[in-house]
Amino acid sequence: MIAVLQRVREARVEVASQVVGAIGPGLLVLVCAERGDTDAEADKLLAKVLKLRIFSDAAGKMNQSVQDTAGGLLLVSQFTLAADTTGGNRPSFTQAAAPDEGRRLYDYLVAQARKVHPDVATGQFAADMQVHLVNDGPVTIPMRMAPTAAV
Repeated sequence: MIAVLQRVREARVEVASQVVGAIGPGLLVLVCAERGDTDAEADKLLAKVLKLRIFSDAAGKMNQSVQDTAGGLLLVSQFTLAADTTGGNRPSFTQAAAPDEGRRLYDYLVAQARKVHPDVATGQFAADMQVHLVNDGPVTIPMRMAPTAAV
C-alpha cells in the first residue's frame, strides 16, 4: 500500500459541494491499494500511521504521534498514488489494485482505524472529491508498505 501523510491544522473532503469528512488538527492520509496488497499491508500501514512521531512535543521536536496528540485521521482513497510516469506523458495506473479489491482494502483500513482511534473521518471511495487542507509545517511524508512475502 502507498500513502501520503500530511500533518494538518484542519482538513475536509467535499463531494458534490457537501462535506463528507472533516478533521481538526491531525493527519490527512491519502491511501492507495496496489495489486497484491492484503489486509496485512493495511494493518502495517495503519500501525505506522498511528505511531509515526511527526507532531511537536513541548520542546518543539517532532516526538509525538497522532495518538499522543489525540489528533484526527482523515483517510482518503487515491488510486493515482500508484501512477507510473516512466513511459511517456500519460501516467499508467496498472499497479493500482482493481476497483473492487481497492474498495475492500480501503474499507478494511477504515474499519480497523475506527477500532483503535477515536477520531476517524473519510472521503468517499471512487468519488470526484475536493480535498481542502491547511498543511501544518508543512509536513508531508510518503510511505509504502511492501507486500508481505508468502511463507
